[in-house]
Amino acid sequence: MTVQDPATGAERFVVVPAAYVFFLRDGEHGTEVLLQLRRGTGYMDEHWAAAAAGHVERGETAEVAARREAHEEVAVEDVELTFVTAMQRTAHDLPIDERVDFFFTARSWTGEPRIVEPSKCADLRWYRLDGLPDPVVPHERVVLEGIRAGSLPALTHFGF
Repeated sequence: MTVQDPATGAERFVVVPAAYVFFLRDGEHGTEVLLQLRRGTGYMDEHWAAAAAGHVERGETAEVAARREAHEEVAVEDVELTFVTAMQRTAHDLPIDERVDFFFTARSWTGEPRIVEPSKCADLRWYRLDGLPDPVVPHERVVLEGIRAGSLPALTHFGF
């Protein structure tokens, strides 16, 4: 998506920011991540994705957005976030194709995660990081694999 710069008249692309939370816990056979099955959203439906994610709203920090999404999507509070990476990604041909995503993990929160938006989420399950379901939203899989490997850089790219 582009907008016209009022000062120069030139067209500039608009970057859409989003925040993601991967809830982690120690399971019997290794680290587990909580994923939701997307349905009815119009984007990556029938793919597994972060249990909580969404756009950063005007005036919000990425951390505030991540905590808000955790409350709105899985009904948890007091989420202790750890920043893991920022991802610059593009899809080139989509109307909104320039994005910056902020990924966090959380190992501590208050409440039991549950589906709050059943019209957008068909399932919510814990999976081992070394046993992810298929399919996972592709750019999120990159981050999950980096978390599992312990080798995720502070800045990642997808789609370039």
